[in-house]
Amino acid sequence: MARIGYARVSTIDQDLQVQLDRLRREGCEIIRSEKVSGGSREGRTELATIIEFLRQDDELVVTRLDRLGRDTRDVLNIVHECQQRGAFVTIVDPHVSTRGELGHIILTVLGMVAQMERRFIKERQGEGIARAKAAGTYKGGKQRLDYNMIWKLHEKGMRPGNIARNLNCSRMQIYRVLAKTKIF
Repeated sequence: MARIGYARVSTIDQDLQVQLDRLRREGCEIIRSEKVSGGSREGRTELATIIEFLRQDDELVVTRLDRLGRDTRDVLNIVHECQQRGAFVTIVDPHVSTRGELGHIILTVLGMVAQMERRFIKERQGEGIARAKAAGTYKGGKQRLDYNMIWKLHEKGMRPGNIARNLNCSRMQIYRVLAKTKIF
């Protein structure tokens, strides 16, 4: 039985260290992490890798449910895929595990709360953008990646996965930037 930790933050400028430290304290032998939105499973390659390698009686551990996902259906699908492999999911805060039936009910409710929270965040963000546009102060989102660096590295023959590692971002982000220039 292995305890496998999963840490996630939404953007490359956010820090994973608090989650990584907590997962180590929880006894996770293996910890995978990524910097990608939890709004869907798209582009979450580390999570997919964990699920693919889960074995009977393994345990997927996350610090909070919203680190696993912010969409109820996605969270429940992840839990279901883990169960099909004979594995369990444990949320550290609040402590909930799928080892018991009550854990499934609590995870469903918490998943709905996480999804609702994501909807509220998006609504507040949209309202703030609308106010800024009306005031003429909206400048758009902060560009987090150096597009010129990505293009230069790609032109030198570097593969998207290597570029992503060098720039500390996901491969999907690199593919999106390259797609904007019709390279891919």
